[in-house]
Amino acid sequence: MEELASLSEMARTVIEEEQALLARVLEALRGALAATGTRPGPEAEVETMQALRDETRCARPEDLPGVLLEMAVRHRLLGRQGSQLPDPLAPYLAHLRLEEDGRVRDYLLGHATFIDRAAGIHVIDWRSAALAKIFYRYREGEEYEEQLPGRLAEGVVLARRIVTIERGELVGIVGDGISLRRRLTGGWVGGDAAALALAGGGAGTATRPGALGVGVGAVQRARTTDVTALLDQEQYAAIAAPPEQPLLVLGSAGSGKTTVALHRLARLAADGAHALDEMQVVVPEKGLARLSRRLLEPLGAGEAQISTLDAFFVERGQALFGRKLKLCFDPPALTSSFKRHPALFRALRDQGRTLGKRPSLQRMRAFLADRFTDRGFLAAVVDAAGGDLPRTAIEETVRHTLLQLAAPAEREAESITDESRKIALDGAAYWEGTPEELGGTVDLEDLPLLLCLRAWAGSLEAAPISHLVLDEAEDFSLFELHVLGRSIEQSRGATLAGDEAQQTASSFAGWRESLEVLGVGDASVCRLSTSYRCPRPVTELARHLLGSMAPAKETRAAREGAPVGRFTFADQAQAQLFVAGALRDLLDREPGASVAVITNEAEAARRFFPFVADRPDARLVLDGGFSFEPGIDVTDVDEAKGLEWDYVVVLDASARTFPATFDARRRLHVAVTRTTHQLWLVSGGAPSPLLPA
Repeated sequence: MEELASLSEMARTVIEEEQALLARVLEALRGALAATGTRPGPEAEVETMQALRDETRCARPEDLPGVLLEMAVRHRLLGRQGSQLPDPLAPYLAHLRLEEDGRVRDYLLGHATFIDRAAGIHVIDWRSAALAKIFYRYREGEEYEEQLPGRLAEGVVLARRIVTIERGELVGIVGDGISLRRRLTGGWVGGDAAALALAGGGAGTATRPGALGVGVGAVQRARTTDVTALLDQEQYAAIAAPPEQPLLVLGSAGSGKTTVALHRLARLAADGAHALDEMQVVVPEKGLARLSRRLLEPLGAGEAQISTLDAFFVERGQALFGRKLKLCFDPPALTSSFKRHPALFRALRDQGRTLGKRPSLQRMRAFLADRFTDRGFLAAVVDAAGGDLPRTAIEETVRHTLLQLAAPAEREAESITDESRKIALDGAAYWEGTPEELGGTVDLEDLPLLLCLRAWAGSLEAAPISHLVLDEAEDFSLFELHVLGRSIEQSRGATLAGDEAQQTASSFAGWRESLEVLGVGDASVCRLSTSYRCPRPVTELARHLLGSMAPAKETRAAREGAPVGRFTFADQAQAQLFVAGALRDLLDREPGASVAVITNEAEAARRFFPFVADRPDARLVLDGGFSFEPGIDVTDVDEAKGLEWDYVVVLDASARTFPATFDARRRLHVAVTRTTHQLWLVSGGAPSPLLPA
């Protein structure tokens, strides 16, 4: 065939094998459809519809009418009932050839099971079939041993390939050491097989416990005890600021903001300017709190108090109000955003001062309940938010507040004399998991509001903090900053580290107002201009992602590095299978490497984790419980913020997950800047429009 003439003999053989196999599958499917008069299952159709919607975002003008017509036809077919046959336009997504007991058999991984033994066709559901795990646990040429239902399977993997089929035609093959794609003109071209593996040499480049410094001499940082000597001139000047001078350290991801903030705290302790037990470090996430504790150990500041925002305000709330509060830790997202927004802070500031001195908890809760059920007040706040808050936040907040105003379910249950009626079938109280469970609760986001109301009334009793360190300070709300500021009124000792480009929530009011509310409006500003974490290919991509939000001064990269890997698959399942195999290859070569697989949402991380769960060094981390040890951490953007790994794979860098919005820009920017060696961007479906063409 002329279209294969330029390829190697092995590549031509692979293409011919896959085309012949696809032809057999399509013929068998046509026979099954003709015999039963049924159509592909609705799940396969939904997957195809999603892929077509993604395609419309990047289709050429001349191709768009055809894509839209196909979408319209498929939309009508979705309503028809049929058997769960594979979709003939994309019947499977991967090919696994096994040899067991001298017999060779081909298995095709798809979204629906279809067996035609006469034709030798075995399409299995990749999500539920036990055989599917052989695909992502073994490589070509490896012997496998897996316990399957009713038997122990042993054999050799002969072929392991991810195949892309579009509209019934084979257009791409990715296997162990082979990458082939079909041109639009019909010819085939081979890709760089080396690009299918993560670049070696990255193990140990990310920060490890016991080594804090970055900057000059960073290559030797794991072998030195004089960590301060590793700071560059900008960083050292910042930590040498007078202790009575508040300091704001600004810099891009990996520029050493955390390094500077924690070094300054340790320096103040070493100089005797402040006692360790009088200083406080507050960070947004549990993972960053754990890392800060580990990093401070070699600096002799391990006794410093380090807590998350949530833990700090729960402790302060309980101390001030006693153990009267029944907390709701998972309010609706819109309500949570509303309660953290600067527009609400400004709206409540003047009204809150009318409560008088030392208002009771009951009075403050009634004050907030009145505002959060007043649709006129809520609408004014939403309007003042300038588009940050949707109008649906109004009804969501009213509904949630009314549920909380109801009597606690436990109190209502006191009137039930039959104890068995209080317990559900699963052994839990009958109200657990129902809206009634919210009765009498206070949102976690309400604690800063309540403490702020007391502070405005001039009666916030709190132990003073001699020096306060706030890391990722762009994630602090004005309510939180005001309460924290009351704790440093006498000393004015504060170090803030932040980067507004990494702000992932709508609570940020800008640095000027944030500093004023904290009470340190005259803080000096230190700007760090060099990125020591990310190599040049990543810093260039990060700047592109920010678009108009990028700082005027370009961040310098301290070093070159491995190129950014870009991989696009027709299906998210193919992306997951590919990444799972690549990670196994990497950790077999570099067992000391740390890898993060980062998704935009926690649920996507949960879906991927089974692909690597059999490895003892794989961890699903969605609660801040990072070990900072070699291996694979599967997590999401919110958990990863402020941390770093040798290698990072962004698993869902698609148009569906990261559309062209400011929020998506910031979140994708956070994800890509977690790596110290190499970044991969993988998408199932059309890639994010935020990425370079």
